[in-house]
Amino acid sequence: MVKINWKEVKRQKVLLLLSSVYVIYGFIFCYLPLAGWLMAFENYKPKEGFFHSKFIGLGKFKQLFLDDGFIRVIRNTLAMGVINLIATFVTAIIFAILLNEVKSRGGKKAVQTISYLPHFLSWIIVTGILHDALSGTGIVNDILVRFQFLKEPINFFAHPKYFWGIVAFANVWKETGWNAIIYLASITAIDTALYEAAAIDGAGRWARIKYITLPGIKPTIIILLLINAGNILNAGFEVQYLLGNGLVQSVSQTIDIYVLKWGISQGDYSLGTAAGIFKSMVSIAIILIANEMAKRAGEERLF
Repeated sequence: MVKINWKEVKRQKVLLLLSSVYVIYGFIFCYLPLAGWLMAFENYKPKEGFFHSKFIGLGKFKQLFLDDGFIRVIRNTLAMGVINLIATFVTAIIFAILLNEVKSRGGKKAVQTISYLPHFLSWIIVTGILHDALSGTGIVNDILVRFQFLKEPINFFAHPKYFWGIVAFANVWKETGWNAIIYLASITAIDTALYEAAAIDGAGRWARIKYITLPGIKPTIIILLLINAGNILNAGFEVQYLLGNGLVQSVSQTIDIYVLKWGISQGDYSLGTAAGIFKSMVSIAIILIANEMAKRAGEERLF
């Protein structure tokens, strides 16, 4: 039986009071809504409610996996999730290391500030910029035609083969600066004496990055990789929904868009909930597997 140290509780009462607000918030908005998962096992009708709708067990899950459209949606979500993870993860690390090598304090601050700005733009603005830049009369087509890479302008949003690359580029442009913050903080925690000793021994800039910087931020890289691995199925909703159209629908739809289409637009709340549960379960499984692999490799892990 756990004994409560009331003296410690009294001493930490302000912190406990503040943290209780977040515990209550998490319970109301994260755990309480899980009761809605019951809809996935029913032929849910809003007029009948949770307790009077017909129970059908795993019927909606069977319907999901017999739907070729849902299988295609899983493929799209996994593909864009993996591409986004690799692209944003690698570029953030590279950007942080390069920015750390900038000696001018003023130049470094200017680059940091500029790189952070896209993070605070809404996806509406970002996709609007992309539409203008990649349109037939946009700057990208203009440059490609002028330098004779293309004979005539093309509509990038009319060809499915370009869509995943466009989404990855949008995520990299928007989030690289913001994602690099934690790596920069990790780099600044490395003892500067190590760099000075390496420089005295004749190590060049690349050698210092390879043997000091990268090993120094390795624990941070592993932890963030484990956390982000669980977000692979969170490939996005806004950017795909805003950039997608009928011509690229076969590659643009994600699980979140599928849930919107069937759960809200078509009124099949049970099917939409089943798709959401599948996404959550797979994400949890990915985190557990990645954490176990890190544990067996002797690396940092989440738990």
